[in-house]
Amino acid sequence: MARIEHDSLGEREVPDDAYYGIETVRARENFPVSGVCEPQEFVHAYLLVKKAAAQTNIDLLVLDPARGRAILQAADEALSGRFDDQFIVDIFQAGAGTSFHMNINEVLANRALEILGRPRGSYDYLSPHDHVNAGQSTNDTFPTASHVAIINSADHLLTILRDLATSFDEKGYVFSGLRKSGRTHLMDALPLTLGDEFRAYGAVLRRSAERIRQRRDDLCEVALGGTATGTGANSHPDFRSRAMDHLNDLTGLPLKTAEDPFEALQSRSQMAAFSGALRELAQELVRIANDLRLLSSGPVTGLGEITLPPVQPGSSIMAGKVNPVMAECLDMVAFQVIGNDTTVALAAQAGQIDLNVMTPVMTANILQSLILLKNFLPVFNVRCVTGITTDENRLRENLLNNPMLATLLAPKIGYAKAAEVARESGQEKIPVPELAVRKGIISKEEARELFGFAADENVSPGNT
Repeated sequence: MARIEHDSLGEREVPDDAYYGIETVRARENFPVSGVCEPQEFVHAYLLVKKAAAQTNIDLLVLDPARGRAILQAADEALSGRFDDQFIVDIFQAGAGTSFHMNINEVLANRALEILGRPRGSYDYLSPHDHVNAGQSTNDTFPTASHVAIINSADHLLTILRDLATSFDEKGYVFSGLRKSGRTHLMDALPLTLGDEFRAYGAVLRRSAERIRQRRDDLCEVALGGTATGTGANSHPDFRSRAMDHLNDLTGLPLKTAEDPFEALQSRSQMAAFSGALRELAQELVRIANDLRLLSSGPVTGLGEITLPPVQPGSSIMAGKVNPVMAECLDMVAFQVIGNDTTVALAAQAGQIDLNVMTPVMTANILQSLILLKNFLPVFNVRCVTGITTDENRLRENLLNNPMLATLLAPKIGYAKAAEVARESGQEKIPVPELAVRKGIISKEEARELFGFAADENVSPGNT
């Protein structure tokens, strides 16, 4: 069964049980691209924008109470998830997001008609354009909903990053007494502690989170009320300020109207900057994941200084093999985030004249990045970071045989002679402390003071 709906291009059949309408049907026909619809975070944000607008139009007598209350009820039902299967427009769609915006408007209009005892599609009585969309445009509502969805997702991510940083800090405390060989250029370097390395991971995550928070705060300035091209056309003079008040009440966010409504439609720099902060986080996550893979490599021929929790068998052919799969997955998630940011960057510069019509792909990519990070980082924290252990014997062995310990002799004998000690230590396989004592450069007591252990002591770095 189908009903016939009309728009400015003609008529189309719409499934009789559908709450969406003719423009949504056209969008589904025009954009069978990815099979991926807008995420729930964005649907929810857009519905809040529409609810704020409807309440504002009731206040300003733009909407009569009966129609207005019906639209509000429809929005509340949609926010409960009742119509999730009715938002069917692909994330790759008409520029600016008109297709999805009309999907929202049609669902709310048809449910409101039903509430009022009218058949779906009776747009002469309650229209997706004239009533649900009163005082609004895709130009201003789509980026506003994008900002709200991103802010809400960012707040969740910030909590997750705080927890992950804390886990690295806690490991840093546990490992604080475990001296080990440092590495620069992937070559042996001066000693530090395993705790120093892990605390640094926590520090960089907190720094990345702060950049995300700053860019998140920039998104609190929104385009709502700008309607077409930023002019505010076809909206009540008080719509912008009142709609913002209602939207803040609904979201609990400190949103504010754009200082320049024309700039708010032309530029997507705030979204691009936020995506850039996610890219910076992703780059650090790649580095951390790869460090963990290197430090845990082995078990015989790699570094083998830490052990990652075994969470699944690693090979379909090599029996007993266990791989650093959680760190590998984190790499792949981060690569996708970086790729998404490339798309966002291209879309941000592709806006022309008075509107950036590429906002839909920016929104989709940023929200996908946030969803990936929110989904996986808590799992990575619990199933990898919190279970990391160390091999103190391997740490001790690597430290004792590190020829770069000779650097600590340089203040006493100079750089050139210290380099000779390092070279001889490597060639003769004699630890630097022992070689320095043999050569009479320092005494055993001085070796203990300088290196943290005497030349002939076989002690755990954790006890030094």
